[in-house]
Order: sequence, then structure tokens, then C-alpha cells
Amino acid sequence: MCGITGIFAFDPNAAPVACALLDCMRDSMTHRGPDGARTWVGDGQRIGLAFRRLAIIDLAETAMQPMPNEDGSVRIVFNGEIYNHAEIRAELERMGGHTWRTDHSDTETIVHAYEQWGIDFLHRLRGMFAMAIWDARRRSLWLIRDRIGVKPIYYTLRDGRLLFASEIKALLQDPQQPRAVHEEAFFHYLSFLTTPAPQTLFAGIKKLPGGCWLRVDEGGQVTEQRYWDVWAHTQPLTGVPEAEIAERLLAELRTAVQLRKVSDVPVGVFLSGGIDSSTNAALFSEGEAQPIKTFSIGYAGEYQSYQNELHYARQMAQRVGADHHELLLSQDDLLDFLPRMVQLQDEPIADPVCVPVYYVSKLARDNGVIVAQVGEGADELFWGYPHWKRMVALQQYARWPVPRTLKQLGLAGLRVMDRAHKIYYEYLRRSADGLPIFWGGAEAFTDAEKARLLSPRLRGQFAGLTSWQAIEPIHQRFMANAWEQSPLHWMSYIDLNLRLPELLLMRVDKMSMGVSLEGRVPFLDHKFVELALSIPTAVKMRDGELKAILKRAVRGLIPDELIDRKKQGFGVPVYEWFFDRLGDQARQELDAFCRQTDFLNPAGISDLFERRNGPKIWYLLNFALWWKEYVQA
Repeated sequence: MCGITGIFAFDPNAAPVACALLDCMRDSMTHRGPDGARTWVGDGQRIGLAFRRLAIIDLAETAMQPMPNEDGSVRIVFNGEIYNHAEIRAELERMGGHTWRTDHSDTETIVHAYEQWGIDFLHRLRGMFAMAIWDARRRSLWLIRDRIGVKPIYYTLRDGRLLFASEIKALLQDPQQPRAVHEEAFFHYLSFLTTPAPQTLFAGIKKLPGGCWLRVDEGGQVTEQRYWDVWAHTQPLTGVPEAEIAERLLAELRTAVQLRKVSDVPVGVFLSGGIDSSTNAALFSEGEAQPIKTFSIGYAGEYQSYQNELHYARQMAQRVGADHHELLLSQDDLLDFLPRMVQLQDEPIADPVCVPVYYVSKLARDNGVIVAQVGEGADELFWGYPHWKRMVALQQYARWPVPRTLKQLGLAGLRVMDRAHKIYYEYLRRSADGLPIFWGGAEAFTDAEKARLLSPRLRGQFAGLTSWQAIEPIHQRFMANAWEQSPLHWMSYIDLNLRLPELLLMRVDKMSMGVSLEGRVPFLDHKFVELALSIPTAVKMRDGELKAILKRAVRGLIPDELIDRKKQGFGVPVYEWFFDRLGDQARQELDAFCRQTDFLNPAGISDLFERRNGPKIWYLLNFALWWKEYVQA
């Protein structure tokens, strides 16, 4: 796991690549790679690549990047891990024609795989990655993001140059880079707690979507293409016995976990005590001669909005004989961490779970672990959220053959009802417009709520705009390619394309890399995802039980008590803390933000405070703190 950056001056009249700027970009990400750094500039200062290293596979100096092939015609910077690199290398060695300089570097395997198969080599990779490949013969630069979007890559195109990096802060080292808010992205941020790719909150800076590559040729021609979509790789398991599906799921997950043990440094497991992390711990412990290391976070004190689950985590740790570590957090920890959190995020990730993810990552790193397995993805693949039951039911009701005029009458009635029922107005509005009711698993503010929150200027600017426009391309792909167009499959697909890559996985990436720790996500192994989306909806929703088929797959592997207990997500007691010092600080920050900017309506914010809506205040506080750190500065 590393930090990568680079500049390609494709226009002959563009400023040449300066090594000093590349070094500044590189070293703004030292936390991503404390084990070494290197910069390369070539082709008459038209191309430059730079790298910060977190050494995990092949720790030798020969595995350092940027890494060339034999004659220097191909050169790469790469962030991530290729878990099947040994298998690919063995195939390349049998084919011959390649000279190897490292013992077992996955980076060198990528270089020769591209040399052998061109961009189609991507279909052979099993792992997580963001990479840039310079092809000197074709004088083109490739930017590539892994299928699911576990690793990020950001870029900007201006003044005849492309600049890219693992983090936006690296791009901001360029004094010519504007620091301005992308206001439409802000509109969508208020919907999704993050910005949908390819937008970021910075005007002029983009992020590559998961499963896509981008190529810039000499002359500046830009080509972007999606190289992977889950629906192209599903094989419907219609008619297959559920017992067989469960067996196949467990076998594929066991493979995914075992692959993610590949490392030359210590690996551990984040353990919350839920089904997903407990399954990770159980599978990870298989075949281990020494106790595995597990790490859990709880909170000092008792809170109604979030109950500690540490006793479940301890139970699972004891079952697998783990070397278990715990940490209790307080409101002081959150307040102390806020400035650093904003710096690490680059653009707001308005999920308070960033706080415990950072501290559990630090706990692991402080105890000698450099790599940790995490449990993200299972809920999205297997109908794991209780509120998804309600969304599926609402979508089924919306499909009833009710005339549009009656739906419009219903809208008129809901429009005059109290605020508590406004969400149903929004759902009925979507239904009346023929749109899916579910727009993602992290909706913050509806379009009607945003109208009350936005300043008069932005309210006028965005009149007629809805956040559906940001996710409509995803829906078009779903309708064109999904083998079963059920509401549940749509819900999984939209979260695979938005909430997971741009919110949940980014909170893992930014927070874990903030302490120089790599997070690995076995439930989002692309082969496992393809298998999960091959399962019919009827199997996943059998008897209305959440995660029914996954529970069947892991029963016997982990205790029944953990499988059958009521679900609780990995959370933060933000609600209670907003009645205390966190609320005081949030009010001060948002008051100052409204005085200095023209984004939000102060009356709308006051209304949130009056209603003590801590989570929604948190979303706005994240934006205000980001603006102060990155735009005002």
C-alpha cells in the first residue's frame, strides 16, 4: 500500500515536469508510505512519476517504484496489492521473454503483464489497485482503478498537463491548482454524504470511478472506459439448491480471506463481533500456527443510540484463540481528532464512523500490525440492513398499477403534512416520476430538505436539478445489463457503484492510511461479488430474514449467538455528544461558516439545532471544516 502521483505534460507548449513539484506532491502523502520515496522524470521532462512506499510484499529495495520493465519502455507506480501475483508471474515465466529483477514483487508482475497482454492484463488481476502506467512506445499514460473502487485515484487536466495522485492534497501542492468548490458536487454531497464519481468537491479535480481506466495520449486525447461491470460476470443460480449456494459462498469467501493473508509483514483483523468481522476472524485463523491479532473499538460510558458490542468481539476472539486488543473512545477523542480527520479526508466523508476506524487502525499499528482485514461489503451484497426491508416494500408498493393522477393527489396531500412525513412525500414523488425509490444506502437530505438548507443563490442556481441526475447513468447500466431487475438487486448495485467506493471504502482508505496501515476487504473480492450477485433475490429474501443465505453459509463456523442476535452497525454516539461540547463546537463552526460564505441558509441550520438532529448537523459540520481547511486557506 502506497502513495502514488505523477505529471504528464502532453502539450509540447506546456510547462515541463519539475522534480521539485513532484517531490512536494509525493511527500504530502508520507503517511501513505513511510518506508521510502522515489521520483523519476523522463522523456525530456514531459513525464514524471513519484512514489511513497509502505512495504508489504517483497521488502527488498529492488521492489521500489517507479518500476520499469527491462528496457524502460513501460514504467509504473502502483498502490494496492495483487493477491494472485505469484500465479500470474509463473504463467509469464513459462511464456518466457521477460527478465525479472525482484524476488516476488507484485508490482513487477504488473509491469510484465502489461508488456505481455496490453491493457487486457487487468482481467487477470485479483486484488485492489490504483495505478498509473507510462507506455513510452505509444507515448500514453494510463490511470486505472480496481473493479470495486477500493483504492482511489484523483486527477486534473489543465494547461496541457495531466496531474494525478492517490490523494487530492498532493494535487493541491501545485500552486496553479485552483481551490474552489464544485457547487453541483456540493448539491450531491448533501444527498449522499460524499460526491459521486467522477466529481469531487474541488472544481477541476476528478476521481476515476471503480472498474474504469483512463488513457491520455500524446496530443491530449482522453479516453475513459469501463473495463468491468458485475453483470457481465454473473451466472444466475436460478434453481440451484440453497445448500449448494451456501457451500459455494463459504468456499469463495474462504479463498478471498486466504488470498488476503499474502504479506511479508504482520496481518490482523478488525473485529466488531458482528457476522461479517467474526467470519473474517474465523476464516483468517484457519491454518495459523500462532494466535491471530484482533482489534476492537468501544465507547467509554453508556449511550442509548449506540450500545457497545465488545463482549461479542471478545467471545469471537476467545473462540479463535486470538491475541485480542481493545480501546474505549470518548468525546475527547473525537474532538481531538477532528482537525486531523479533515486533513486526511481531502474531501468530506460525512460518516462519523471515520473516527473509530482511525482509532482501531492506530490500535493495530501500535501493536505491530501493518495490514488488517475489514468487513465492509457484506451488508450491501446480502440484504443486511434493517431499513432495506422497508425500502423493498415501498418499491413493491410503487409498482402497483396506480394511475399517475392519483399519485399526484397523494403528493398534494403529503405536501401539507408535518415534517415527519416529508420523507414519504419524497418517495411518492420518485414513484410518480417513474424513478426507483432507493437512491443509495446513505441518503442524508432529500431534495426538498436541501431547498430549505441552501442559500437563496444556490436554491435558484439548482432549481430543477435533482440528485437523480448523478446516479441515472448507474441506473441505465443496471437496466441494460442486470439479469434480474429486482429492487434488491438495484439496491446492491447502486451501493456497489456509489456508497461503497466513495464513502465506506474511502473512510477505510483515508483513516487506515493515516496511520500507515493497509486495509483489505475480503467480502469485496470481485469473484465473491460476482457470485453474490448471481444469487436470485428470492433466495436472499427467504422468509424476510436479513442475510439469510450468508447466515446459512457461516453457521457452524461462528457461534449461533452472533448469527442470530439483533444487528447493530458500527456506529458512534453522535446523538448524545451533540448535546454536549460537540454540539457547541458545531454551532460555532457553522455560524462562522455562514457568515463567511454563501452556501447555506442560517435559518435551515438553526432548525436542525432546534430539533437536535445531531447526524445531519454532523454532515454540514464536515463540509464547513473542509472548506476552512482546504478552500479558505
